[in-house]
Amino acid sequence: MLVGAVLCATAACGSGDLKNATAPSTTSWQEPESYDYTLTSATQVLAGTFRVKVRDGKVVQAVGLDKDSRRQAHDLLGEVPTVGDLLKRLAKARSDEADTAEAEYAADGQPLRITLDWDKNAIDDEALYVISSFRTTAP
Repeated sequence: MLVGAVLCATAACGSGDLKNATAPSTTSWQEPESYDYTLTSATQVLAGTFRVKVRDGKVVQAVGLDKDSRRQAHDLLGEVPTVGDLLKRLAKARSDEADTAEAEYAADGQPLRITLDWDKNAIDDEALYVISSFRTTAP
């Protein structure tokens, strides 16, 4: 229940107007090579809130912002995705005809929230990713 409240609160903190859509905005958003963002993740493998640093298209640092994510950031750095990785997961879920493969985008096309559920009748295959505090940085 707490994770749901945190995710709802986090979703309100974005970088611009929110568009509820299942397809990208008509404005084309390109993932920059270097950026920082906050990821709130609710998945079987990765749960919690992380401050993520991406350089040259790769996650180079993830700092857990809560108890669970601090441990996971240390032990599972390779599991922390870039925004591009999240978009690939969304595309794969759509091509695999997942029961749920939805995204919400900012007006500029940047993804803010991705919801996946491959099989609505299966347990523990759901994933929710909330992307906030996105900031492009120098390499």
